[in-house]
Amino acid sequence: MHRVLVEEKKWIGEARFLHALNYCILLPGPEAQQLATYVGWLLHGTRGGLAAGLLFIVPGVLCVLGLSALYAAGQDVPAVEALFFGLKAAVLAIVVEAVLRIGRKVLKNGLMVALAALAFGAIFFLRVPFPWIVLGAGLFGLVASRFRPELFPSLAHRPGAAPTAADHALDSGAEHVRPTLARTLRTLATWLALWLGPLAALGLLLGGESVFVAAARFFSQTAVVTFGGAYAVLGYVAQHAVDGQGWLTAGEMLDGLGLAETTPGPLILVLEFVGYLAGHRSSGTLAPWLGGVLGALVAVWFTFAPCFLWIFVGAPFVESVRGHRRLDAALSSITAAVVGVVLNLAVWFGLHVLFRDAGERAWHGLRLFVPDPATLDLGALALGALAAALLFWRKLGMLPTLAVCAGCGLLLRALA
Repeated sequence: MHRVLVEEKKWIGEARFLHALNYCILLPGPEAQQLATYVGWLLHGTRGGLAAGLLFIVPGVLCVLGLSALYAAGQDVPAVEALFFGLKAAVLAIVVEAVLRIGRKVLKNGLMVALAALAFGAIFFLRVPFPWIVLGAGLFGLVASRFRPELFPSLAHRPGAAPTAADHALDSGAEHVRPTLARTLRTLATWLALWLGPLAALGLLLGGESVFVAAARFFSQTAVVTFGGAYAVLGYVAQHAVDGQGWLTAGEMLDGLGLAETTPGPLILVLEFVGYLAGHRSSGTLAPWLGGVLGALVAVWFTFAPCFLWIFVGAPFVESVRGHRRLDAALSSITAAVVGVVLNLAVWFGLHVLFRDAGERAWHGLRLFVPDPATLDLGALALGALAAALLFWRKLGMLPTLAVCAGCGLLLRALA
């Protein structure tokens, strides 16, 4: 998103992108979808936010819905599995590229590098929850910038952060970016009704004991209390859906994560898989497939409707404080910490893609990974190296790299 929006299209400038990203990181729910909504709202108001936010998830929703139906029906899809095998290796190289790109933009001095390293160590070795890392980095920036403000260069004055034409138009007083009490209350009432109205309707139509009403309540709670992205959500969801409700097993939860990891859209779409299985297995008078579709739609609606509320209500106020020196320092610190968190994702993802046994161990309170060399997947290693070569050496771009690796994944599995 950074490469296309800031570097290629130049729709918004570096400073505005990072400011929006930092706000979305602080919100519960999927920050990538919220960032897309925020940028769409910046450029074209509510209609732009709706277009960007919805189109960001629609392809993934359709893919996960189809794969969930195949999974629930018990059909084996080796060609799809082979396709995803190649995609996983390509995605590993893409995540590494993202770490390098963001790091070059954000880690401008030793303090920012240290914050990124501390964040990586905290989440990778100590398993510190992501919200605590964000809170700690933000508080550090607020306090330390009072004594050493030169260590926290403003986002707006970073090299390469020149404003774009859209930035000039927004800064000159675009109406929708100025917060007003009347608009805020109207927006809040509208999105609360869109979010909670369907929950009340389901309760009236199906009764409080219906699995669809229970799923709607649960996914609404999930949208409010889960911070830190999809991986932070999974433990909370598994505890409720597997242990509490029995909608699916722990193994099926991992299968759903695999489906969501290898489809377009945010990883949080694993919740759609959970909703499908819950509806499919407790459909009542509905056909199982229809119950599954309804369960999937319930999961998607109550996961993403709150995201639009957070953006459309909060974004005008966030824009109004952009450029505040100490707040900017706090957000710079958070962005540096996020580099460490994304590096953690790259390492974690790489271990699980390249090794069948990642070898997670506990040692004096630390989490260590000691992968078994005998479980190294040479095919995944070869495809990962191919993807890295295409991205870093040939500069092929993300979509062609994904296509090449997906095709090679099909070829490798066919030969095997």
